[in-house]
Amino acid sequence: MVIFGDFDLKDFWDDSDYARREYTEDAPTDEEIAAIETTLGYRLPRAYIELARAHNGGTPKKNRHRTPKSTSWASDHVAITGILAIGRTKPSSLLGSAGQELWLEEWEYPAIGVYFADTPSGGHDMLCLDYRTCGKEGEPLVVHVDQEDEADDDLTVVASDFESFIRGLESDEAFDLGA
Repeated sequence: MVIFGDFDLKDFWDDSDYARREYTEDAPTDEEIAAIETTLGYRLPRAYIELARAHNGGTPKKNRHRTPKSTSWASDHVAITGILAIGRTKPSSLLGSAGQELWLEEWEYPAIGVYFADTPSGGHDMLCLDYRTCGKEGEPLVVHVDQEDEADDDLTVVASDFESFIRGLESDEAFDLGA
């Protein structure tokens, strides 16, 4: 199976100075990926790895994803600021200063998987690769987690897998964002 085979990643990213400074790292090597996975305790989805090999972290041009129910963000979608790089050096990388450890230890997000995308809320909600049903080696769901909602069973499933999440991102124009 070819991941992102018919999906144009060339026009996916907004390569602003901010994105390059905060999110984007060099493509990870196999050794770096293995080390990051060991530290996280989870096998990253193949689609996440392939995306990082093409462009490792950043802010996507299309930054909203539909949801089946209301979230703390909106009645019909979530928005993301960026996708964390597979790395350690940029603040918004999986193991950077605004990465996994921050969300689990300081913000006390539930330990259900890997927090991979932040939102415009400044930390009050995140998107997570949820490994609860598939195990640490399986293909995780993508869920929206509201930091202030303590009910793990009330998380919003956004996509069945990482590739579906990326393919499902839409631009602002697809939503009624109010005036």
